[in-house]
Amino acid sequence: MFYWLATESEAAGFGLNLDIFETNLINLSVVIGVLVYFVGGVLKKILAERRTAIEAEIVAAEKRQADAQAMLAAEEQKLAQSKVEAERILASAKASAEASKAEILAAAEREIERLKQSATQDTTTSQERAIAELRRQTAKMALEKVEATLDQRLSNNQAAQEALFERSVALLGGN
Repeated sequence: MFYWLATESEAAGFGLNLDIFETNLINLSVVIGVLVYFVGGVLKKILAERRTAIEAEIVAAEKRQADAQAMLAAEEQKLAQSKVEAERILASAKASAEASKAEILAAAEREIERLKQSATQDTTTSQERAIAELRRQTAKMALEKVEATLDQRLSNNQAAQEALFERSVALLGGN
């Protein structure tokens, strides 16, 4: 079959040339042999170095992965601790807020009570002042009325006036 392809191809203008000398198969074999002999060692060395470098990179990558896993675990632990701390702070803040609320409510109750007492005291004081003012005005009016009545009686009666004078002097310590 190979022969048939070669003969058919030649008729069409292309095909396989099986002549070893014409196709330089021997020359190519010699060149490839020399290349393999001389370059093969270098190529093996380059490939071995490349393999060693790749293995070292894989080892380094695995180490970095292990380090990253360790760091991830440490950071996850820190995150968990942070969450616990945040919950503790939140609970503390809520407790503090409740205590502040209770303290503010108690202070407001005390202030309301003080204002009530102050208002009651102000009312009592105002009432006492009003009563005292009424008493003073009543006493003043009574005194004015008594003076008017006394003046009228004394001006009408000279003898009563002298008797009153004598009695007043005797009360003061005179003869």
